Amino acid sequence: MGVQDHPPLNDYLRKRHSVTKLVVHLIFTTKYRRKLFDGYMIEQLREAFESACEKLECDLVEMDGEGDHVHLLVSYPPKLAVSVLVNNLKSVSSRRIRILNTHIARQSKSGAVWSRSYFACSAGGATIETLREYVQSQATPE
Repeated sequence: MGVQDHPPLNDYLRKRHSVTKLVVHLIFTTKYRRKLFDGYMIEQLREAFESACEKLECDLVEMDGEGDHVHLLVSYPPKLAVSVLVNNLKSVSSRRIRILNTHIARQSKSGAVWSRSYFACSAGGATIETLREYVQSQATPE
């Protein structure tokens, strides 16, 4: 197997003792599957997710969503547990959405935007481009 058979290393996270490319496909749904989000709020979520990713040394590869859920592709370092990533993304985005959109009625005592559950799947089985196209195909509401 020659060097040309390997993907370029600039797509990989290079650390002192490792070279990695860990990408997770995440789906978060709203509490009670309420149709909360419009296109403007999806952009607010994107900004919140980007901010949270930056603090966690992650990269938000792609993100889009519909009224009651969002899809994210996140490249993350090996030291970070997916559950920690999810908790950070949900808490930061929920807080930002509630602050910027005071019209959102509290549907529960906690005021949670997100359902407690989530979907996470390793992106290793498909190319990032295939997953990116799928996430982009999720229609953003107007």
